[in-house]
Amino acid sequence: MLTAILAAFAGGIILNFMPCVFPVISLKALGLLRHQGDRASARTEGLGFLLGVIFTMLALAAVLLALRAGGIAVGWGFQLQSPLVITALALIILGAALNLLGVFEVGLSLQRAGEISGGRGAFTRSALTGALAIVVATPCSAPFMAGAVGYALVQPPAVSLVIFLSLALGFAAPFTLISLFPAIAARLPRPGAWMDILKRGLAFPMFGAFAWLVWVLAQQAGTTALAAMLACAVVVSFTAWLYGMAQRRRFAGRSYKVLLAVTVVLFVAAITPLPGIMQTQSVTAEPAVASQVAPVKWSPQTVAEMRGHGKAIFVNFTASWCITCQVNDRTSLSTAAVKQALSRTGTIYMVADSTKFNADIDDAMTAFGQGGLPLYVVYPADGSEPKVLPQVLTPSIVVNALDRAAGKKA
Repeated sequence: MLTAILAAFAGGIILNFMPCVFPVISLKALGLLRHQGDRASARTEGLGFLLGVIFTMLALAAVLLALRAGGIAVGWGFQLQSPLVITALALIILGAALNLLGVFEVGLSLQRAGEISGGRGAFTRSALTGALAIVVATPCSAPFMAGAVGYALVQPPAVSLVIFLSLALGFAAPFTLISLFPAIAARLPRPGAWMDILKRGLAFPMFGAFAWLVWVLAQQAGTTALAAMLACAVVVSFTAWLYGMAQRRRFAGRSYKVLLAVTVVLFVAAITPLPGIMQTQSVTAEPAVASQVAPVKWSPQTVAEMRGHGKAIFVNFTASWCITCQVNDRTSLSTAAVKQALSRTGTIYMVADSTKFNADIDDAMTAFGQGGLPLYVVYPADGSEPKVLPQVLTPSIVVNALDRAAGKKA
């Protein structure tokens, strides 16, 4: 248990540097930079972020454990298997990007673009940033983290929550320490006019995160849902623009109230049809590895039938929303060396696609002690015990594992 707690804490720290979290984490960095020299405001930002991270992590963990107790085999990142959750996250991130560009401001206390006030408003916004960071972080699985989460999922609820709490503390630790200790914060650049440029520049990583989520949605729910998402994004952007004008009082008296009413109507009209549209059947494409090795769709029954008949089996547990999975596909699994090794060893290549919920896949991941994607499993040709490969692959790791599984000299 102590090992799992320490691994979760270390994994939480590393999670800050994963690409899926960077756009949201950059918002937190911007907030701390703005409060440079103001110890009270910096502490408010740091504590708000810490509490937002802890509350959201424990809430997600509680829902996850409750679903598993009810017989539903879900794992880490389960909410991103829902097209509706993907859509909501995409629109929230789009709104954050438009906010960074100054299209509108969050909170009536903001008097000019780029200003961040202290007090309750700053605490709330920082807590919401922490909550969003945790939700967006779920597709990522940092080193040390997958094993800790996998261990947590098979423990009693109290032990599981302690491990998830350790993960949250590790994730929030860097920014919380900077905000609480002036000696660390003193090394940060001094605020100035360049902060407004940085703020607007950070909108573009957010747009990148939005584009990624839109791509994931297309993989999950098809082109109809994609068209609805893009139309909704246009309406939300227009609504944000109208809201920004209303905040700046460019319309007076009754016109101001009418404009606010229009923004509400537009926003409701944009999101109302989404639940029905997002039920479109998944059209997820299987990751390409080698033209001469046709991927086989994974199932427990297929593995049982093919195992131990003189051929090695390589299983790729993946999902469209798993960034590490996509990177491994491009940098390792799709390389010429791996293609040749698959063909030379006669290995059966299987894909277990968890883009949308699949109870069998989550059960299998739990059996291997893994709480998150990616997961790569090699079954030796002689039917002996399978081997789990590292979450970050290189071509040599895969080639050597395939040669050993096939009984060839690595």
